[in-house]
Amino acid sequence: MILTETQAAIQSSIRAYAQEKLRPRSQAFEAAGGYPAALFTELAELGLLGMVAPEDEGGVGADYVSYALALVEIAAADGALSTIISIQNSLIISALLKDGTPAQKQKFLPDLISGKSIGAFALTETDAGSDASAIRTRATRSANGWVLNGAKQFITSGKIGKLALVVAVTDPDAGKRGMSTFIVPTDRPGYFVDKVEHKLGQAASDTCAIRFENLFLEDDLMLGQPGQGYRIALSNLEAGRIGIAAQCVGMAQGALDIAIGYAKERKSMGKAIIEHQAVGFRLADLAARLEASRHLVLHAASLKDSGAPCLKEASMAKLVASETAEAVVSGAIQTLGGYGYLEDFGIAKIYRDVRVCQIYEGTSDIQRMVIARAL
Repeated sequence: MILTETQAAIQSSIRAYAQEKLRPRSQAFEAAGGYPAALFTELAELGLLGMVAPEDEGGVGADYVSYALALVEIAAADGALSTIISIQNSLIISALLKDGTPAQKQKFLPDLISGKSIGAFALTETDAGSDASAIRTRATRSANGWVLNGAKQFITSGKIGKLALVVAVTDPDAGKRGMSTFIVPTDRPGYFVDKVEHKLGQAASDTCAIRFENLFLEDDLMLGQPGQGYRIALSNLEAGRIGIAAQCVGMAQGALDIAIGYAKERKSMGKAIIEHQAVGFRLADLAARLEASRHLVLHAASLKDSGAPCLKEASMAKLVASETAEAVVSGAIQTLGGYGYLEDFGIAKIYRDVRVCQIYEGTSDIQRMVIARAL
């Protein structure tokens, strides 16, 4: 894909920032289990927390191709941070832009776009992952509002988030049409973080089990209309899957760059190991697969920009990029041999971070189901 001058400039500027400011601190962020609040302000100043939001809403007004390119560069430096940025843009801000009232946008968007507030998207439950229609969290009618009770699992930014978009059942007899979405300020009485999960990777991005106990929500904190929760939850799948696919490309590129650099410098039997066919061919195969994934991501993003339906293409990009990324990172480790297994070279961290990409935002099995239906 030939980038426009603006897209190429965004890619270049974010790459320079990420490699200079983020990559050297990535392992420190992981060790600390989080990011300093000042970093989110910094990201906001670069426009990364409101990339596709219109300028009149305080955003950058960028296209989805530029958004995907930016996520690739952030992920190449720090995978966990790209997860937070993806959710902020694809699930939180996009949902408010699409279904929020003018008052809701005015109240919540400025802090989200400026980095003062990080959002969490609370759909998944212990017994409701791929089957989102099986959620049990309930919001019952009360005077002037709703009372929320239930629990959610695997919620990114459940601890650091200042607001959560929560999908709950408001009409148990209406099935999928009985769900509604609420904007939940996390400082409300009744919002509890039961556990911050200890994970294989992405330790700097908190993933939580959260619970609601008689949490009162005024009527104006419902997003959209009653019964639209399932639609709202699924309506941002295209953008969400493009975001995760871009993240996969970025992490894989980061690992491949390390492997290529090492293969050029490491000598064996009198020449750089990249000149040995066993190593050179491995890297060639990985680079080709990664490039194919990149073009799937940018194609889905360009369709999104055109206004055309692109759920199939977004699912293809997410499926191929996530499975390719694990293969690329594994091949990068193999190229470094024993050194690839050490923390010092950085690939081990990427390997931990990238594995979840085949699970969240729809497992690989779910992507195949979506693609098969489209066929």
